[in-house]
Amino acid sequence: MTFAVALRLGRVSNLPTVWTNVVAAAALAGLPLASMATGAVAVACSVLYVAGMFLNDAFDRECDARERPERPIPAGLVSAREVFGAGCALLAAGLAIIAATGAAARGAALPGVAAAGVLAAAILLYDVWHKDNPLAPLLMGGCRVLVYVTTAATLTGTVGIAVLGWATALLAYLIGLTIVARHPTLGARPALVARLIAGISLVDGLAVASTGQLEVAAGCVGAFALTVAGQRWVSGT
Repeated sequence: MTFAVALRLGRVSNLPTVWTNVVAAAALAGLPLASMATGAVAVACSVLYVAGMFLNDAFDRECDARERPERPIPAGLVSAREVFGAGCALLAAGLAIIAATGAAARGAALPGVAAAGVLAAAILLYDVWHKDNPLAPLLMGGCRVLVYVTTAATLTGTVGIAVLGWATALLAYLIGLTIVARHPTLGARPALVARLIAGISLVDGLAVASTGQLEVAAGCVGAFALTVAGQRWVSGT
């Protein structure tokens, strides 16, 4: 697998939205944002996100062969077996990073590992069962909610009301996003769907602003711009 193919499979242009998820959760939990532990959680959640994107393409390979033949697997740029293997390895790596971070930051890995394990399971469930699944929008949104939960659980051992409240707001946004993406007309406009994905960082920015950290909230707006710019080079959908 070439590096360029890996970037396409992982939809890496969307990674800034994962980083702002972690930043928002950390801010809502009252944690220092410029810490090694917060950065490690951001890395772990990024790895889990990329794993999910890899596995999404692997499970969707037959559908993509009909509807999106330019995707790496149907285009013959990489085998489904290789993508499955890489996706599973990345899931394991993300969980390992969470375990190590929780142990180093708090001396207790279990809360973060439990949350990340549920996140990994949700990612797999979505990838396996999102076609023709009426609950797919809830599953997709739930994965991002679990990034909030995993961040708080790893770094504090608990998940506070503020984290859950803003995670619920993000869930509502993502359910709407997924409904648009699945709409027969709106979903056929990749640019619209990609911008809505980038908009996740704006929701995170509002969450951060609620804590009074306006400079960090502005950084979330910058992450939105970075995602939009990145989507010009690597498709976000």
